[in-house]
Amino acid sequence: MDRRSFIESCAGAAACISAGAASPALAGNAKPRHYAPARLVDERGEPVRLSSLKVKANYVFHYPFEATPVFLLDLGKPALPQSLSTKSRDAYAWPGGVGARRSVVAYSAICAHQLVYPTREVSFISFRPKRARRGVQDELIHCCSEHSQYDPARGAQVLSGPAPQPLCAVLLAHDAQADTLTAYATLGGELFDEFFRKYEMKLSLEVGPNARNTVSGTAIVRELEKFCRNPIQC
Repeated sequence: MDRRSFIESCAGAAACISAGAASPALAGNAKPRHYAPARLVDERGEPVRLSSLKVKANYVFHYPFEATPVFLLDLGKPALPQSLSTKSRDAYAWPGGVGARRSVVAYSAICAHQLVYPTREVSFISFRPKRARRGVQDELIHCCSEHSQYDPARGAQVLSGPAPQPLCAVLLAHDAQADTLTAYATLGGELFDEFFRKYEMKLSLEVGPNARNTVSGTAIVRELEKFCRNPIQC
């Protein structure tokens, strides 16, 4: 191998190592907003193993605040990095899914249009493995309020409906040896201030005085059907 080929080979290997790292490099105007890390656990306090997640099932946990829900999904297929932008046109680079197949993703479950979110009583927003009544394709996050639809395999990019931006992503770290997941930051257009203003009274009844407390240590993961009494299919 000549010197030039050797240098090119080393550069290519370095790029591959970088691409396979646990935390891919991020570029763009909007940067991750870091919060206290929270390891994902089940209702018994045991760590949630990535390999134990059901493919295409809706899971819910709360992060970065006690009252702000997040969808956790194993899409069963790679979710590759995407270039996206917020409604204020701040560009950001979503790093894609985590895990060996890069198939596990997490997004704020607060719709970017009317701030619809899953509650204990009812949920008008969820991931739909099969086409929704007014859907454009399978495997989208669909909100029944004016039918905004987001593609979780592409950074929750808006595919249809009036939502002005993608769902805010929640960044996960995967410990490959322990097979555990930790939420540590958000990326994209946060809507938490608007959410707390709109639902201040409701959240005080649902969550109590800790609604705006940041989550740290652990976050409990539940299947949507166990968290919510009435998931709506529209």
